[in-house]
Amino acid sequence: MLHEKVVENLINHGIRKGANFVEVFAEDRFETTMSMVDGRVETAKSGREFGIGLRIFKGYQQVYAYTNDPSEEQLFKMLERLTDALDINEDLEKPIDMSRSDIKNSHIIFYYPQEVSKSEKARIMKLAHEGAKGYSNLITQVVVRYLDYDQRVFIANSDGLMAEDRRVRTRLVVNAVASKDGEQESGFYGPGAAMGIEFFNLLNPLDIGAEAARIADRMVRAEFAPAGKMTVVVANEFGGVIFHEACGHSLEATSVAKGASVFAGKLGQKIAADCVSAVDDGTIPNAWGSANIDDEGTPTQRNVLIENGILKTYLVDRFNSTKLGIKPNGCSRRQNYKFIPTSRMSNTFILPGKYLPEEIISATDYGLYAKKMGGGSVHPATGEFNFAVAEGYLIEKGRITKPVRGATLIGKGSEVIQKIDMVGNDLARGQGMCGSVSGSVPADVGQPTIRVSELIVGGRNR
Repeated sequence: MLHEKVVENLINHGIRKGANFVEVFAEDRFETTMSMVDGRVETAKSGREFGIGLRIFKGYQQVYAYTNDPSEEQLFKMLERLTDALDINEDLEKPIDMSRSDIKNSHIIFYYPQEVSKSEKARIMKLAHEGAKGYSNLITQVVVRYLDYDQRVFIANSDGLMAEDRRVRTRLVVNAVASKDGEQESGFYGPGAAMGIEFFNLLNPLDIGAEAARIADRMVRAEFAPAGKMTVVVANEFGGVIFHEACGHSLEATSVAKGASVFAGKLGQKIAADCVSAVDDGTIPNAWGSANIDDEGTPTQRNVLIENGILKTYLVDRFNSTKLGIKPNGCSRRQNYKFIPTSRMSNTFILPGKYLPEEIISATDYGLYAKKMGGGSVHPATGEFNFAVAEGYLIEKGRITKPVRGATLIGKGSEVIQKIDMVGNDLARGQGMCGSVSGSVPADVGQPTIRVSELIVGGRNR
């Protein structure tokens, strides 16, 4: 991707000038996106993107630049601009010996996306459309979106590291709209994986479409949810989005190092209920948020964030590791070469507990069952959140009864994880795109079924 000798000379020149750290990141990416509305392909785009990012540190400062021109002349010009920005111009002798790292690939691909025709991808989308449209006569619109990409990265830095990785991801997203008596409700399902087209041998596109339609059909028939403080049972899989947004971002060094996190300075302290343990694991084979190495070249790993309610570690990138005094732990990510990397979640989830989901429901006299979570907003510094419930039901006398719509969950992440009093044994993960200062990256969220003893539910009081 880049001439190794040029990279070595570039890094050595930056160190001679007085930089504490120099990093080169190169990316070559081929991507396909397609959309289908009511069974007809609306857009089908494929393209290749190539670029190089260059970053240097001096003390607690960092600067970054990127280019599409891989020539030696352009790279050295870019380095000069960065050293000028940090006002460093020394003449040191600190030669760096570069050595290529042997990276083990844990994510085997059987059918690379670019080897499969667009007509075959359109056929997969058509199946998803049929699965949604055929679910119910109340389904009035179906939108299907398809994404795949094959990303190769090259990373080198002044620690002597030189490494490459290849990331392949595929995703199918279905939005279904149901209409009844002049009202509309939508359903969403969007599974993905770090896999090629073989992903659809494991998950039938018909079932993906049907799941989106099922949610829409059920909710358009539902009454409006009641409002007030109540017990809330949150289902597994995408229910983990609450932990991801309301707690996970506050465990990233991006916010912790600035003191802009409710969990700053709380390592070793109890921050959650005893039944809560949570991890971020970027090593899971073929998981949506996984990679062999992070975007700084550090091997990904399984980081135990919370163990039996005790805060064990943060997610730490290289730049913020200096401020926190904690070694980088394989979680630095970026959308592409145009973004400076920072600490980000990969596959983040609450670990399973001892209860069957049915036991949790039967132990709840009255409350809300949030079967599917939707979008929401979070204040990163405080963890205050407001999440829509995409599919909800009332729990009455230990039984799930009627469906309800329009519910929202309102609270503060640091308080909610202390009010979890039952954790199920049915761990599952869902897929999404996570946005932060280093762009939008694939991320798994997950949990088993959990019960929160008390939470504010927004709805309609009768």
